[in-house]
Amino acid sequence: MGRLIISGGRPLEGEIKIQGAKNAVLPILAAAILTDEKCVINNCPALRDVDKTILILRDLGCEAIKNGSVITVDGSGIRDCRICENLMCEMRSSIIFLGAILTRCRRANVSMPGGCPIGLRPIDLHLKALRKLGVEITEEHGYINCRADRLRGADIHLDFPSVGATENIMLSAVCADGETVISNAAREPEIVDLAVFLRSMGARITGAGSSVIRITGVKKLHGAQHTVMPDRIVAATYLAAGAVTGGDITLIGADKTHMDAMLDVLSEMGAQFEFGENTIRIKPLEEIKSVHILRTMPYPGFPTDIQSPFMTVAALARGTSIFVENIFENRFRHVDELVRMGADIRVSGRCAVIRGVDRLYGAHVRARELRGGAALVLAGLAAHGETIVENTEYIDRGYECIEKYLSECGADIHKEA
Repeated sequence: MGRLIISGGRPLEGEIKIQGAKNAVLPILAAAILTDEKCVINNCPALRDVDKTILILRDLGCEAIKNGSVITVDGSGIRDCRICENLMCEMRSSIIFLGAILTRCRRANVSMPGGCPIGLRPIDLHLKALRKLGVEITEEHGYINCRADRLRGADIHLDFPSVGATENIMLSAVCADGETVISNAAREPEIVDLAVFLRSMGARITGAGSSVIRITGVKKLHGAQHTVMPDRIVAATYLAAGAVTGGDITLIGADKTHMDAMLDVLSEMGAQFEFGENTIRIKPLEEIKSVHILRTMPYPGFPTDIQSPFMTVAALARGTSIFVENIFENRFRHVDELVRMGADIRVSGRCAVIRGVDRLYGAHVRARELRGGAALVLAGLAAHGETIVENTEYIDRGYECIEKYLSECGADIHKEA
């Protein structure tokens, strides 16, 4: 249980190199078990969730070696189709292994996934889709038991464009007999990144990034190399850090084409940007403006993952902002902590009304999940006085050395074990 100690009130200035995307690297690592040849994954971020994924790979019998930002996976020795319950319970995205294990072993045994307590994340869409592909599924005592002597292509319509369900279908269909068509598929850039990796392994996939993905099954996949896309949520978090501190920050390696909704909101709040080749600079804000209404939506809408950090920006805006959370019903767990720091926020159901205040004040607060923890760090950077953010293990799940990058831009921040 670590803590971050922050003395706020310093404008940030400098450059930050954006890490590889957490939400892309995890399904890509799962996909590496689809072949018995080696896969080399570059630009892997140093995150707790990546470390847990490596443990899952090793538990299955794979060789997984991490050397800096490069992870090499050799799935030739895979010996098990069951994932340890302890590992499944620590990470929501562990469910993505279900489709990959089924493709490789034709059976799988996993417990229900865990992760941050941000609300219900039902996997019924995953299971419904797998049944269409010919998987027999039984559930008992918190375990999901799957068997498929033969995976068959199918037409699958998702009731909601779930990222995880789309990825599981892709991993299950790449070696299925015939064609699989996913309609109302998730369109996130991380889906495209997974498709690029799978195609480099020999998969036949078209339409990734659109609402209809077509997959023609192949007999066998081979090893490949891939470089993980930059993390758009981390990039937006650092832009928000620049906004709340009146700072001047340049992101290196960011892809603005993935960030339209987030950049639009920051622009509405008064931010001005300079764009270069793979760089985004946010200029100092003299005043933060409120945003009339912000609704989280599936991509290309405003992402739920950045709602919490942007609420910190809105807490210091001139005027009143309204945030509507449409994805997770329990993603306002950071609000009480922000209020302790002087924010004026009222929550009713999935709606939060944020009345901007002149300043925030340092306080002793606790991160209760990943993105809410990042919101508290931003609040501490802007606050008068000292802020202590407890439970940094949540933040470490998605942000690589956040204290290092912020301190290099002038923040007074350090971590204690």
